[in-house]
Amino acid sequence: MDSPSPEADAASDPGRGPTEWMPARRGVGPWEGPWPDDPRLDPELLRGGDTRNVVDAYRYWSMPAIVEDLDARRHGFHVAIENFENDMNIGTVVRTANAFLAREVHIVGRKRWNRRGAMVTDRYQHVRHHGSVDELVAWAGEQGLPIVAIDNTPGSVPLETARLPERCILLFGQEGPGVTEGAQAAAEMTCSIAQFGSTRSINAGVAAGIAMHAWIRQHADLDRAW
Repeated sequence: MDSPSPEADAASDPGRGPTEWMPARRGVGPWEGPWPDDPRLDPELLRGGDTRNVVDAYRYWSMPAIVEDLDARRHGFHVAIENFENDMNIGTVVRTANAFLAREVHIVGRKRWNRRGAMVTDRYQHVRHHGSVDELVAWAGEQGLPIVAIDNTPGSVPLETARLPERCILLFGQEGPGVTEGAQAAAEMTCSIAQFGSTRSINAGVAAGIAMHAWIRQHADLDRAW
């Protein structure tokens, strides 16, 4: 008898969703039953099991096959984050951009960044480097992409009521200093995130997630979500 697919196994348990790990967070074991005839599947994963941090629909798929499928469905927004002080939040931003299927992530400034927070999602997410804000602005102009800065500064538009462009670059600054003056000057608009407590700012990785989800709520086809 053929082994049930990971999707069917997840569907049989109403307490577990399609984006959750299998029991004990170990993924799935070696393939059981007749060898599947699907070029997207990785023979090594079929033989040894798949414990990667991927949704169940991609179990046993090779990495190139997953990236190809993601590329066919990516959204119209890009994410850029300034990295002039080796910000530790970049890994989190990349992981969140992968979850919301951003077109690309742009690292502005230092090329090296701490990948630990990305949890290997940078293998599935296109990441582009720009040495300066000017380089990012020039590239955005060539692509016809307006820049939307996210920062709580005077004159900013509340993200909660702003209408985000369907094709755009969401630009984030670093923890502490926020978006640089040059980046804000180049942005079509700057959006702020409503805060109600005593802290002056929220974590840059959290802010990026909030802004990306605001774009998702406005433009994404929610029927295509996992």
